[in-house]
Amino acid sequence: MAEHTSSSITIEAAPAEVMGVIADFARYPDWTGEVKEAEVLETDGQGRAEQVRLVMDAGAIKDDQTLAYTWTGEHEVSWTLVKSQMLRSLDGSYLLKPAGAGATEVTYRLTVDVKIPMLGMIKRKAEKVIIDRALAGLKKRVEAGEEPGADAEPGTGSGGKPGAE
Repeated sequence: MAEHTSSSITIEAAPAEVMGVIADFARYPDWTGEVKEAEVLETDGQGRAEQVRLVMDAGAIKDDQTLAYTWTGEHEVSWTLVKSQMLRSLDGSYLLKPAGAGATEVTYRLTVDVKIPMLGMIKRKAEKVIIDRALAGLKKRVEAGEEPGADAEPGTGSGGKPGAE
């Protein structure tokens, strides 16, 4: 079994607000750093992304990939690799836990296996950089209070916040 890398951060917002930003794929290039393009290919009956194409530039890993997303309740989303040029596998998740007084603890787990030979130590360092940048960007985006998808073109975002009516 491949080793995973994980990290957590506390964001001063309710879990639904945090998940709203996570689910707004069209805005990923605005805050993730590594994602240069994002396109929702398929959605579920609730308008949540099931398959997303991402063009990534994470330094050592530059890739055009498609990920399949699974939404578990309103506080967890996980993804797995469908296709990629550079990666053999990619599994990740965001798990949100209420942290009292309107805050949310966000844990990001990531396991990446590249097609080219790479030392495990270097691969885990790359995973850690990706995770830390994503969590910092997520925190900044959520705490800035910008409305997810406010200026996205119709049909390019998540189709709405998970659990929103």
